[in-house]
Amino acid sequence: MKKDCYKALLFDFDGTLLDTNELIIQSFLHVLGGRFPGKYDRESVLPFLGPTLYESMNSVDPTLTKELMEEYRAWNSQMHDQMAVPFDGVVETLHALKEQGYKLAIVSTKRKVMINRGLKLMGCEALFDTIVGLDDVQNPKPDPEPIELALEKVGVEKQDALMIGDNFHDIVGGQRAGVDTAAVAWSMKGEAFLATYKPTYVLRHISDLLAIAKGNAI
Repeated sequence: MKKDCYKALLFDFDGTLLDTNELIIQSFLHVLGGRFPGKYDRESVLPFLGPTLYESMNSVDPTLTKELMEEYRAWNSQMHDQMAVPFDGVVETLHALKEQGYKLAIVSTKRKVMINRGLKLMGCEALFDTIVGLDDVQNPKPDPEPIELALEKVGVEKQDALMIGDNFHDIVGGQRAGVDTAAVAWSMKGEAFLATYKPTYVLRHISDLLAIAKGNAI
């Protein structure tokens, strides 16, 4: 376990800070239910949480990828503010971490326009030193590129950073970038699933970061 304090905390967004799980699931069910009646149910769309929207829709039907993405984004955008809410303790913990001087970054497979919309909904748009979204990179997580870009933007070395997320993309991406990782126990994927990727830490609650960031293992 790391003994020194971290200087930068890199967060995934959906499913980690903002609870958009139901929004995402319903967005897929709405679009795919209309296109392929009876083929997709709740269980079958869960693997689409985490990968980029392109990857998910391309796996459904490569000939319809663009149309499916457009339909998804239209419905998702319409329902976003009604269905998305921050996870318990997130807003308070982010404010506390910022006040304590940590560099905060978001590293997401979501488009930056939607990340900013979610941050505004949370009232946290001024807390982050940088945001790396899907439109900032060629290769999304689990490729290390977005994490390395975030480190470059905040001016912190990899040994001083922690990547926090709810999916294997975050854990594997962090490991490939050479940073410590924290999996969140409230992940839709389940704690046991994420444990197989051997994250440095597992967070039971977002407030666990207040101790971990100081180098105090929990």
